[in-house]
Amino acid sequence: MIPDDWTAHRRDDGELIGWIRPEGDDWLAVDLLGRDVSGPLDWLDAEAALEGHGIAWLADVWMLEGEAPGAIRVRMVEVTPERVVVKVDDYGDVSRHSRQVALPWPAPARLRPPRPGDPDGFTFSG
Repeated sequence: MIPDDWTAHRRDDGELIGWIRPEGDDWLAVDLLGRDVSGPLDWLDAEAALEGHGIAWLADVWMLEGEAPGAIRVRMVEVTPERVVVKVDDYGDVSRHSRQVALPWPAPARLRPPRPGDPDGFTFSG
């Protein structure tokens, strides 16, 4: 649930891209996963941070730890202030029904961007 002192920030087309929350006398930009994307800023800079961050990153591959022996590649299915749902990456195979995992919101740290050495889906290891 979004705290009462957070203010939704939307693009010009009305799409929600995050929130701005108070931090002392300053403001922090918060993305759709509930993660800070800036340090303390003035209001206009917090807006600019959200607009610069955008939402395109939601379409990227992510890594989820704790569901298998190693990190697994996942894609976002749903992101709301109630939950985050990801599915095991199906590499665009629309006939494949990938397993979905529901996570709390804000998203836990075990949902993260890929790092060097993570499975890339194209390299076999033996």
